[in-house]
Amino acid sequence: MANALKERYDSEITPSMMEKFNYTSIMQTPKIEKVVLNMGVGDAIANSKNLDEAVEELGLISGQKPLITKAKKSIAGFRLREGMSIGAKVTIRGDRMYDFLDKLINVALPRVRDFRGVSTRSFDGRGNYTLGLKEQLVFPEIDYDKVNKIRGLDVVIVTTANSDEESRELLSQIGMPFTK
Repeated sequence: MANALKERYDSEITPSMMEKFNYTSIMQTPKIEKVVLNMGVGDAIANSKNLDEAVEELGLISGQKPLITKAKKSIAGFRLREGMSIGAKVTIRGDRMYDFLDKLINVALPRVRDFRGVSTRSFDGRGNYTLGLKEQLVFPEIDYDKVNKIRGLDVVIVTTANSDEESRELLSQIGMPFTK
């Protein structure tokens, strides 16, 4: 089963990007390399069950098993020791990544309360885009009744673009709803 977003990228987006930025080769057109989802669970220090629930939810959203992230430093003010589990992340590539992006743009983002588009200022200068979601409930896989705590998550879209301008063009052609 081929992915509709990937096919659209190959058939429409690549030629229009080549035309706009005057690329000489198809290989110069920026493409999406991977999507990283990260969920920080600060309250996992007191209650490790919260981390298991976050891992389970991240697994449902991404369709693959998340990696548990550990603290790099000890911070006394947060009662945090080095090596304690404090979050979960998952890296999505290939077809799953296109499926996830399609779901994010067409299903999850429109379900965000008071949604007016995503910020155009969240590019890092190297063509990567970061987006923070305040709640995991916007994803259709998460059952509202089974959630005991609303957690936010970060979505990092890593592209091969050399500049923010190229990356913004790529993402807006894919359908990312930027604010005007």
